[in-house]
Amino acid sequence: MTQIMIVDDSPTDTYLLQAILERNGYQTLTAENGNEGIEVARLIKPDLILMDVVMPEMNGFQALRLLGSDPETSSIPVILVTRKDQQVDRAWGMRQGARDYVTKPVNEGALLCTINETLAD
Repeated sequence: MTQIMIVDDSPTDTYLLQAILERNGYQTLTAENGNEGIEVARLIKPDLILMDVVMPEMNGFQALRLLGSDPETSSIPVILVTRKDQQVDRAWGMRQGARDYVTKPVNEGALLCTINETLAD
């Protein structure tokens, strides 16, 4: 079963993403911030990570760079899922190594399409 980790400090957003993923057959695990996300990614090695950008301690851009520079986690694709919807944010996220960029509130169909395309690469 495909395992997707959600890294988001919002319990509501985490719950909504989990509900979408689990009803579509994905196994989920969660982390509440970038530091925890990196730790869990190193331990579990999920198939994909959905990561928020704005989080306490370590933001999603910082966590993305650390995941990408670590040989243990660099092959795990990361999709940024955030409320930051400026073109500059999207461009910066992609430059940091994100495979895609989805804005909240998420559209279930579009999110699933993005996940399927990313996992197929």
